[in-house]
Amino acid sequence: MLKEVCVENFTWVPQAIEKGGHRIELCDNLAVGGTTVSHGVAAQTISFCHLKNIKVMAIVRPRGGNFIYSKEEIEIMQNDIIHFKQLGTDGVVIGCLNDAGWIDEDAMLNLLESAEGLDVTFHMAFDHIYHEYQFKAIDWLVKHRVNRILTHGGSSPKPIEANLSRLKEFVDFAADRIIILPGGGITDKNLNHIASVLNVNEVHGTKIVGELS
Repeated sequence: MLKEVCVENFTWVPQAIEKGGHRIELCDNLAVGGTTVSHGVAAQTISFCHLKNIKVMAIVRPRGGNFIYSKEEIEIMQNDIIHFKQLGTDGVVIGCLNDAGWIDEDAMLNLLESAEGLDVTFHMAFDHIYHEYQFKAIDWLVKHRVNRILTHGGSSPKPIEANLSRLKEFVDFAADRIIILPGGGITDKNLNHIASVLNVNEVHGTKIVGELS
């Protein structure tokens, strides 16, 4: 079972690894769902993790709020992806939508071009795609060689246990073409149950290896 620990800043990284984290999702501002970290945080984290044989996925998101981005914000994200690639990140975590409840295809294609050669996760923007478009969205992301989808399976206020049936539908539909990475409320206490029900090999969370302090 691969445990991806979502970590805010470098401060928690050593402990996350020591407690059994297998991969780090690096972000800032978790209170708004995560934003892009600074150069210094990224450089330190990537260097430290690679010495421990731990991969780093860096979120690229210029602000909190919705996932509908301006041309300038897309350019910022492209530059951040190139920057993280130069620092040696293993992958990036991205997601862009339009105001029709669908993937912003042009924006995503631009970001994917910048991310060529990196592991790519489409983040929880997926949960804001209209319900009836989500299976089509899985197909689109498979077609464009995205590696995984981070999803809570529904609206964030609901505990993840309430969304297991929807998450299982995603896993079954994906059929090993893309990794469905469940997240949002998975802890060291419930991860085995959730992984067993969903039949997944990767799980994500801020408390996936317990409380960090």
